[in-house]
Amino acid sequence: MSVDVRRTAVAYEAYIDGERVGTLTYSRHRGVVTAMHTEVSPNAKGKGVGSTLARALLDEARQAGRTVDAQCPFVAGWIDRHQEYADLLTG
Repeated sequence: MSVDVRRTAVAYEAYIDGERVGTLTYSRHRGVVTAMHTEVSPNAKGKGVGSTLARALLDEARQAGRTVDAQCPFVAGWIDRHQEYADLLTG
């Protein structure tokens, strides 16, 4: 099983076999990416969808030289468990 991620202007969307199974909404303003909300379909829970979305947002923020405001509790908790991303957090 492979999770494909597509970025739109307002969200990262996760797909498995062509079906959208997760979304992480965000906004960008002055070099800060704000992770707002992560949602995963019940049939995809436990398959790493949320982690894949969080990693996609964080990796792209790092590549672009942006910081991250983790307003989304899932993303904040994910960063707590993956300290290699903690340097991206604002303030």
